[in-house]
Parts: sequence; structure tokens; C-alpha cells
Amino acid sequence: MSYHFHKYHGAGNDFILIDDRNLDFPSYDNGLISQMCHRRFGIGADGLILLQNHNDFDFEMKYFNADGFEGSMCGNGGRCIVQFAKDLNIIVDTCSFMTVDGLHQAEIISNGVKLSMSNVNGYKKIESDYFIETGSPHLVLIREKIAEIDVINEGRKLRYDKSIASNGCNVNFIEQTDINTVDIRTYERGVENETWACGTGAVASAITFAIKHNMPDGACSIKMLTKGGNLVVDFIKSEAKFSNVYLSGPAMFIYTGEYK
Repeated sequence: MSYHFHKYHGAGNDFILIDDRNLDFPSYDNGLISQMCHRRFGIGADGLILLQNHNDFDFEMKYFNADGFEGSMCGNGGRCIVQFAKDLNIIVDTCSFMTVDGLHQAEIISNGVKLSMSNVNGYKKIESDYFIETGSPHLVLIREKIAEIDVINEGRKLRYDKSIASNGCNVNFIEQTDINTVDIRTYERGVENETWACGTGAVASAITFAIKHNMPDGACSIKMLTKGGNLVVDFIKSEAKFSNVYLSGPAMFIYTGEYK
């Protein structure tokens, strides 16, 4: 059996995308998905995404982590599937689609894709760090000289800490580099490694930045510098609640092929 696939990336966060509108792909086969995502023995990716039909919206997104198991919301993956849908002529410039955490809207913009994200209605402070749900669970640590941090080992220690989240969490290390500009590095659960970018992590980190710096209520825009490129997070802050959350940045086609 062979599977036709497309490879995309969102600021270096790379994905295998498959047009599964006919429901031909064996999404139950965790071993196959893991093998396809393997960077030595497969195509190589941070995750695999299926584009499927939906009765009420433009399409549905099914996201699988590199370990082969269905994951929580993936922001950069969401932006990539929007570009994929446009390339397949399913949409023109705007769309609504369903994911594991609910309905999302998106639009094609000049430098990529702008994607609506879940509202954030609170956070948990853990000593000097912050735990925030943005469609995926994230721990955000504000540190200095994050370029020197061993993200894989330090992130792995916290990723499995059940006192933070019962099913584990993603771990983000952030550092302010300019006005409303934040450098970010992320250890992602399911990938079990540092990724070049993480969309839901960028959102959690931008909101953490706004909290930590006591940004006034109203519209906020934070530039997030990832290893793979720049993302922008926009939201409206109202005390400890954050609405109209959007994630913007590149969503690029790389190549297409057959996996046998």
C-alpha cells in the first residue's frame, strides 16, 4: 500500500499532510504514523495531519504527534492545513474548520496564514512559572540566555511532571529580546524533542509575557522569535482573560511524494 503525501512547515515546525477526504488512510495504525514521521527511517516530521470532510464546515483536521498517537490542538499544523486546503482548491482565502478543540477560522494573508485560536480564561502560577491551556497544555518558564539552555533534558524533566499536568505538558523557555518581542524555545510532548516552532506554545508564551509585564487591558500584539522563523500572536486582554486570539506566520509547501 502506498500513501500520497505533502510536506509543509510552519516556521520550521514540519508536518506530513494527507488528503483523506475518502477516508482511505488507516488512522488507527499508530506504528505506521510513527514510522512515517521518523527522521531516519521515514519521511520525517513533527506530526502527521489528515484533511477530512466535514458536514458543516470547510473541512476537519485530524492531528497525530510523531509518536503516532492523536494529539491535542496544533497551531502551526492548523495554519499548514489551511494552506494545504487552498492548494487543493478546497478554499479560496478564508475558511472555517473543525479540530479536536473545536471550531477555528483562518485566512490567507500576505506572509502566510492567520489562524483563530482558543480563548484563554485563566492560568496557573507555579512558583515563577506559568501553566496555560491554549488548546494544548503549556508550561512557560521565563529565563535568561535561553540559547544556552539544554531544552531537551530540562524540558523532558518537566514534561512528565504530573503535579503540573496529569497527562504531561509542553515546556517553553522564553526571553524578552525587544519591545513586545520574545525569543522562544519549546520541548513538545508527543514529539519528545525540541521543535523549531510551536504555535500553541507561542500563544501561551505571548500571554505569559503580557501577564508578567502587566500589559494594560486591550489589544496586544507580540512577536515570537522561534528557531524556524517569526510568528505573531494577537489577542485582547481583559484582566486574566484573553480573547480574539490569533496566530499568524508562514505556512510553506516543501514537496510531495509517495510513501510505500
